[in-house]
Amino acid sequence: MGRNNEKNIKAHNDKLHKAQNKKKQAEVARKEKLKEIVKKFNEDKKNEE
Repeated sequence: MGRNNEKNIKAHNDKLHKAQNKKKQAEVARKEKLKEIVKKFNEDKKNEE
């Protein structure tokens, strides 16, 4: 019985891809939040003038 059988490889890849997708989603969410903050900041600056 080898450690590198199809079942183990698939389980590892699924876990890896899930982690990568989670990281990618967090990055996208962070960028969206930053866009909103910048937009609000620009609106506030405009209103002050």
